[in-house]
Amino acid sequence: MDMEAIIRTVQTFDGATVFQPAPGSAYPEISWGDAYFYYAPDGVMPEHTQPYGTIITKDYPDDTGSKLNEPGRFRVNVNAGRDAVAELPDDLDPASVDTFIPHPLYAAGGWISVINPTTTADRLIERLRAAHDAAHARAARRSAN
Repeated sequence: MDMEAIIRTVQTFDGATVFQPAPGSAYPEISWGDAYFYYAPDGVMPEHTQPYGTIITKDYPDDTGSKLNEPGRFRVNVNAGRDAVAELPDDLDPASVDTFIPHPLYAAGGWISVINPTTTADRLIERLRAAHDAAHARAARRSAN
């Protein structure tokens, strides 16, 4: 599944907002071309809320193990919870393609990742939907208080 298909699918989730910094925007150049998934039914990126999923298209200075600077590679990251991370082996190569891996930096926070999902695409979409639903539930709890 390519990056655009994943974005189109997430955009069908009720209340989903996909933020994609573009060249010339006020956002850091390193973020250009990446995508950030939020529960934001008003379409405005929340200022004090982390995304529940991201697509990263390049290496970041502190995150190079996935080899995203190689042509055609992207990594989908999902806040799937610590139980999802605990289900994964600890010794997975962070550059493995089409394999769920603990996020190279944020696994302790419950994040998992897949580089260039193909056979994992359906399960990835399920994880993104669950993360979206959890973000929706958190927003509902915050607005109730």
